[in-house]
Amino acid sequence: MTLRFGAIGRAIAPAGASTGTGEAVERRDGGEAFGGLDVKGAVAAVNSEIHLALKGKDVRDQEEIDNVLRELDGMTDKSRLGGNALIATSMAVLNAAAAAEKIPLWQYLGPLMGHSDGTVLPLPEIQILGGGAHAAGRVDIQDFMVIAVGASSFAEALDWTAEVYRAAGTLLSESGRLEGVADEGGFWPAFDSNEEGLDVLVSAIEKSGRTPGQDVAISLDIAASEFGAERRYKLSRDKQEMDSDALCGMLVDWVERYPIVSVEDPLGEDDPDGLVRFTWAVGKRVQVVGDDFLVTNADRVDAAAKVSACNAVLIKPNQAGTLSETKAAFDAAEKAGYGAIISARSGETEDVTIVHLGVGWGVKQLKVGSFARSERMGKWNEGLRIAETLNQTSGGTQPVDGNLPPRSSFPWS
Repeated sequence: MTLRFGAIGRAIAPAGASTGTGEAVERRDGGEAFGGLDVKGAVAAVNSEIHLALKGKDVRDQEEIDNVLRELDGMTDKSRLGGNALIATSMAVLNAAAAAEKIPLWQYLGPLMGHSDGTVLPLPEIQILGGGAHAAGRVDIQDFMVIAVGASSFAEALDWTAEVYRAAGTLLSESGRLEGVADEGGFWPAFDSNEEGLDVLVSAIEKSGRTPGQDVAISLDIAASEFGAERRYKLSRDKQEMDSDALCGMLVDWVERYPIVSVEDPLGEDDPDGLVRFTWAVGKRVQVVGDDFLVTNADRVDAAAKVSACNAVLIKPNQAGTLSETKAAFDAAEKAGYGAIISARSGETEDVTIVHLGVGWGVKQLKVGSFARSERMGKWNEGLRIAETLNQTSGGTQPVDGNLPPRSSFPWS
C-alpha cells in the first residue's frame, strides 16, 4: 500500500491447517499449480477491484476502508475476493498509516487505545509439542504449550521457555520418541497416548530448573473439532471413542492432576452445551479459550458470554477478514470480561503485524508458535525489540500480564 507522499505499508495473509466453519474463506485457484493452493486470483483482486476502490482513500480511517472492502466483496464469508486478499490489504493499510507517521505500528495504535508508555506486554504462550493437524495426527491433541506465568518480563518469559524447549527435545531424543518438527516449530512426538505429552511437559519444566505451575505452567489446544463431530470424539492415539461428557471428564481430570492454566477448544464447535459444562466445571481456575467456536467474531463472543461458554477468545485477524472486525471481537471479549490471546496460524509468514496489534491494542497474551522456524522466531524477536524500546522509554522493565486466573487458586501452587 503506497501513499501519496511515498510511505509504504506491507502485509502478508497467513493460513490455517485447522479452521472453524465460520472463518473468512480464503480464495485459492484450484487446478494443478501448487496442488490447487495458488493465489493468483486473490492477488489479481487486490491489483484490480480493491486497488480501484481504495485509490485516494485516507488510511487513517481504518474502519471506513474495511467497510469498503466488505461491501466490495459482498459475501458474508468474504469468499468472492477472498478473506486472504482482504486481511492482507487491511493490515497493509494500517502499516502504511503508521509508516506515514514514521513510528512503529504498536506506537501508532497506543494513543488510539489510550495507552501511555506504561504499556503491558503480552504474556507469551509457546508450543513445545505439536500434534493434531500440525503433525499429521501423530497425537490427537493439537498443541502442548507452556506459559511462563512466573516471569517478570517478556524477555524472561522467552528465556525460561527456551530452556523448557531444549529440555523437551533432549527428553524426546533420549527416549527415542522424537520424529521431527511440527508445523508451528514444536517437536513432533511419537507417543502411545495423549497424556504422555503432559508428562513430558512437566518433566521438561522440571529439567529446565523451573517449578511446574508456579514458574511455568501448561496450556493446551485440544482442537476437538478435528477429531469429533456431533458430540462424539475419536481419540486415535488412546484407541477410544467417547461422548461429550466423557471428553469433559478426561480434561477435568487432567486439570486436576497437571499444572494446566489454559485449555483451548476443549469440545467441538458444534458442541456448545459441552463447552458450557466444561467452563462451569473449571472456568474459575482455568482459562477456557474459544477458537473454532468463536472464530474472532464479535456476535459469537456476545452469544457465548450470555450462556457462559468459554471465558476467553483467540484473536486471529485472518479469521475475521478485516482488522476492524478483528478489533470488534476483541472489544466484545473485553466487554464480556473474557480473556484474549492474539494468535498466529499454522501456515504463517514472516509478517509481524500481530505482535504490534497485541501490544498496541493491549491484548494480554500472544501465541505465535514455537522456538523453531523463522516465521515464529521473527515474531518473538519483534516482541523483544518492542520490549527494549518500552524499557528505554520508561527507564525500567515493562511487565507481562497474561490476565490468567490467580495462581493461588491452583492446587499445585
